Amino acid sequence: MSSVLVVGGTSGIGLEFARMRAGRGDEVVLTGRDAGRADTVAKEIGARGLALDLGRPKEIGAALAGVGPLDHLVIAGVSRDDNKVTEYDIDAALRLVTLKLVGYTEVVHTLQDRLHADSAIVLFGGQAKERPYPGATTVATVNAGVGGLVNTLAVELAPIRVNAVHPGVVGDSPYWQTKPEKVLATLRTETPTGRLATMADVVDAVDFLLRNGSVNAVELSVDGGWLLG
Repeated sequence: MSSVLVVGGTSGIGLEFARMRAGRGDEVVLTGRDAGRADTVAKEIGARGLALDLGRPKEIGAALAGVGPLDHLVIAGVSRDDNKVTEYDIDAALRLVTLKLVGYTEVVHTLQDRLHADSAIVLFGGQAKERPYPGATTVATVNAGVGGLVNTLAVELAPIRVNAVHPGVVGDSPYWQTKPEKVLATLRTETPTGRLATMADVVDAVDFLLRNGSVNAVELSVDGGWLLG
């Protein structure tokens, strides 16, 4: 049995990963911004829930005070941000940069003494860094920054392994499944595999990055080859 913390585990891929590991019999703690929701969701899957807001990094240490030694740490918390440089929203940009880069780093800083030599960390990025779209100014920037964060953490925390997963279009995720079928069909035709990635695909990729002892400082794309389209 392993001890696992999933930051951003109350919905989407983070929740599916927490559900899978709890179902496997692991000791899982998940976090969400709302304490009540985190507790409710955690109880449904046999985990423990905590309130944590990555966008408020100065409060992260206190939020994680009750978390014990960890084998695996997954930081999956994300925020959608439609922010064009021609109509730049500074407050929205600051929140996303803080959440994804400062918040992620502060979680690791807080928990570093609760990790051990065989522990592993996975951070969530995204393919907007390689294939930006109008409004992706901040999203593309922070997801590219995740790559730099992976590298520096892998050096500073060695021998602890640190990797990133960069999902592409995840067709059955809460965000994408609400899109019109015409949009999804077009995306499928642009993907060499002819199918969109699923949450199960990403969960499996995260699990691989955590358990393979020779995979370190890797940025793994899970997109069916979409970037080639």
